[in-house]
Amino acid sequence: MYVILVYDFGEKRVVKMLKLCRQYLNWIQNSVFEGEISEVRLKEFKSKVKQIINKNEDSVIIFSSRNEKWLDKEIIGKECSSIDNFL
Repeated sequence: MYVILVYDFGEKRVVKMLKLCRQYLNWIQNSVFEGEISEVRLKEFKSKVKQIINKNEDSVIIFSSRNEKWLDKEIIGKECSSIDNFL
């Protein structure tokens, strides 16, 4: 499945969340990640997020789709991190 993840974490936990997200998805912009991920890996990721998050202060939003081709993506301005597919 294809996901777009957005998070807003407190200063004390933001670095941990950033490092966790980079293990599973591609960094796009500050606190925004996207990429293909299996349901099993997504479940694993969510479990690890629950170990970091303070539910009274932090939030994570995950948008999911079966496939990236069902999403239109338009970038206006600087693209912070392009995703190159190469072999």
